[in-house]
Amino acid sequence: MARLSDDTLLGRDASEEGEDDLSVGPSEALLTGSDWTVGTLLGQLRTGRIELSPNFQRREAWDQRRKSKFIESLLLNLPIPQIVLAERRERRGSYLVIDGKQRLLAVWRFGAGASDSDDDIEPLRLTGLDIRKDLNGKIWSDFEKDPDLVAAAEFLENQTIRTVVIKNWPDADFLHLVFHRLNTGSVTLSPQELRQALHPGPFVTWADEASASSKGLAKLLGNNGPDFRMRDVELLVRYFAFTFFLADYRGNLKKFLDDACDELNKRWNREEASIREELDTLDRAIEGTFAVFGDDAFMRWGGSGYEGRFNRAVFDIMVYYFRDAGVARRAVRRKGGVKAAFQSLCDDNSSFVQSIQTTTKTALATHTRLSEWGLALERVLEVDLPVPSLEGERVKRIVP
Repeated sequence: MARLSDDTLLGRDASEEGEDDLSVGPSEALLTGSDWTVGTLLGQLRTGRIELSPNFQRREAWDQRRKSKFIESLLLNLPIPQIVLAERRERRGSYLVIDGKQRLLAVWRFGAGASDSDDDIEPLRLTGLDIRKDLNGKIWSDFEKDPDLVAAAEFLENQTIRTVVIKNWPDADFLHLVFHRLNTGSVTLSPQELRQALHPGPFVTWADEASASSKGLAKLLGNNGPDFRMRDVELLVRYFAFTFFLADYRGNLKKFLDDACDELNKRWNREEASIREELDTLDRAIEGTFAVFGDDAFMRWGGSGYEGRFNRAVFDIMVYYFRDAGVARRAVRRKGGVKAAFQSLCDDNSSFVQSIQTTTKTALATHTRLSEWGLALERVLEVDLPVPSLEGERVKRIVP
């Protein structure tokens, strides 16, 4: 599949998590602002008091040039955006990063080049600088060795970055709201990054690693490696949640995915093998969808053509049924009829269209798209499928 642009992949999707999943009222959260020096931030990062993912180097959003430009801005004393942290309630003096992760990563990577650094990470070598061209190709230790640059190193270490710390925050929803508001009007980031900090455990750690190695997710997202916005992890968690906990879904997607992570963290010790095997099942389901739909896989039919935008709700229904290898093989053999059935649903079934386009996150919409697509597949494939039923406000998964 051709590499999809960020606008295509990140355009607002009604089936994504958003502020409508949050329940936030007035709070007594305390916000304190202070000017932390680069040296102070480096100390906090090296001791782990400011928490970054252990695998952060695999998912860095900024390239070397952009990180270098940030360091240059500090050296030139230019205005830079503030950093927002949240103090962990169970461990005072330890912080989650709510906004400013890439800026902190730039500082940490450059600081790793200091002669006294014990950071086991690759140091940032400055590149692409237009104002301080004399610094291109240098790491921090070069500053320390060059008498003409010692003053610049000292200036950088004492340069301040405005840092806001949120204390006494009431719950995770509050931090998610802050996260969403800070990202309004900018490139949208996946809330999965915050989920991983708030719901740590063996499953969440594995999901981060496994999604990066998934050939199916890489093909879907058009990536050659880990997705720096964690869309691959989010889709993996989403798959597990709707596959195994469908009956628990009540319409709050954020809580549903959070709870799925918590439950799978608890189950890890006794179910690790089967959880790991499920990654192969997901990859086969994705490959089966591509085999049927080609480059139109996971997109909505718009009447005269496919929309060209990845649709998470369509992803849900395709992998839900094509995770069964027998169903996927039969669908590939009858792919013309399968594709025509999907297009017919999008053309003629207004409830189905609404369930994948506008009102996508309610339990009713979830049942509608799963059941309508399942029934359509049954007719084309001439097999019985585990089509979910709706009992009150619960979508009941039928186990084949």
